Amino acid sequence: QVQLVESGGGLVQAGGSLRLSCAASGSFFSMYSMEWYRQAPGKQRELVATISSGSSTTYADSVKGRFTISRDNAKNTVYLQMSSLKPEDTANYYCTAVDSSFRRSRGQGTQVTVSS
Repeated sequence: QVQLVESGGGLVQAGGSLRLSCAASGSFFSMYSMEWYRQAPGKQRELVATISSGSSTTYADSVKGRFTISRDNAKNTVYLQMSSLKPEDTANYYCTAVDSSFRRSRGQGTQVTVSS
């Protein structure tokens, strides 16, 4: 199983930006599809963005045009650039790695709080 560590969360005002990072252990990072999820208290988990091993991306409608997922295979890291943040973006954000057998590993997450 791959170990994942997220960072970059924090408190930001509405309209601001943050960049989240997710660092992965191991030698097979480039082969994984990577995902960013978020979960707020009392709400369902939401798949925010995905990036395939070939760097194809998908986004939830709620973040399209504001968030960008990217990866740096040399650094075993996936990023989530978040702009034009809204209070409703407040959540714990975590990344997952999906292998070729569709097994998922996830990190502990990083808290993002957007004040109005």
